[in-house]
Amino acid sequence: MRTKGNHWRAHALLLLVLVAMIYPMVWLVGASFKPENQIFTTMNPLPLVFTFANYVNGWTATGTSFTVYLSNSLTVSIATVIANVASCSVAAYAFARLDFAFRKFWFAVMLGTMMLPFQATLIPQYAIFYQLNWINTFLPLVVPYLLAYDAFFIFLMVQFIRGIPRELDEAAALDGAGHVRVFFSIVLPLMRPALITTTILTFIWTFNDFLRQLVYLSDHARYTAPLGLNAFVDRASGSSYGGMLAMSVVTLVPTVAVFLAAQRRIVDGVATTGIK
Repeated sequence: MRTKGNHWRAHALLLLVLVAMIYPMVWLVGASFKPENQIFTTMNPLPLVFTFANYVNGWTATGTSFTVYLSNSLTVSIATVIANVASCSVAAYAFARLDFAFRKFWFAVMLGTMMLPFQATLIPQYAIFYQLNWINTFLPLVVPYLLAYDAFFIFLMVQFIRGIPRELDEAAALDGAGHVRVFFSIVLPLMRPALITTTILTFIWTFNDFLRQLVYLSDHARYTAPLGLNAFVDRASGSSYGGMLAMSVVTLVPTVAVFLAAQRRIVDGVATTGIK
C-alpha cells in the first residue's frame, strides 16, 4: 500500500509539471484566436470568442507575405539537411573505418569543436563570407554544412558505424569492392536510423535558427520565418500582439508536425548510436 501511495503521488507531481510546461503553448494557441482586446485580460487560455482575424491580418502585417518567410525557411532547411547528411556521413565513415595519419588526433579536434561556442567563430566566418560576397544570400547558411560543419552528427554517425560488424566490409573487399563501394552499398543502407535522426534534428534546428539568419540576411524578401516574426514585433507598435501570436503558431506547425511524425525514429536512432 505504501508503494502504491508513492506511485500515485509521483504521478500527481508529474501531472502538475506537465500542466506547467504545456500551459504556455496552450495559452499561445488560444490567444491567437482571441480578439485583440481580450488577449491579456484573463489567464484563461481558451478564447471566449473565436476569431481568425489575427491570422488574416498577421499574414501580411510586416509588409511581406508570411508565405515568403515560410518558403525561405523550408528552402534553407531542406538544403541544409541534404548537405549535412551527405557530408557528415562521409566524414563519419572516414573516422570509423579508414586508417589515416593522426586519425585519433583529428577526431579529438573534431570533438573539441563541439565545445566551442558559435559566437566565438561568428566574426571570422562573417569576414570570410563578406569577402566572398555571400552576405544577404542563403549560401552562408548552407555551404558550411557541405564541409561536415556539425561535429555532433559526425560523432553520432561514427558511434553507429562502429556498431556495424567489420566482417561485412572485409567480405565486400574480398569481392573487389573499394571504400566507395563499401560505403554506398553496405554501410550507408545500414546507417538508416542515424541518417533519419540527423535529418529530423537538422531540419528542426535549422528551421528554428534565429541568430545565424539574423546575421547574414538583411533583405525582407530573403527573411526566414524566425526573422519574419522578429520583423513583425518591430512593427507591432507595442500593443498589436494578435497577428504576432497567430504567426507564431503558424511557424510552430512544420517543426511540431515533423517531430510528432518521427519521434519514435529519433529515439531509436539515438539509442542505437550508443549516446546515452
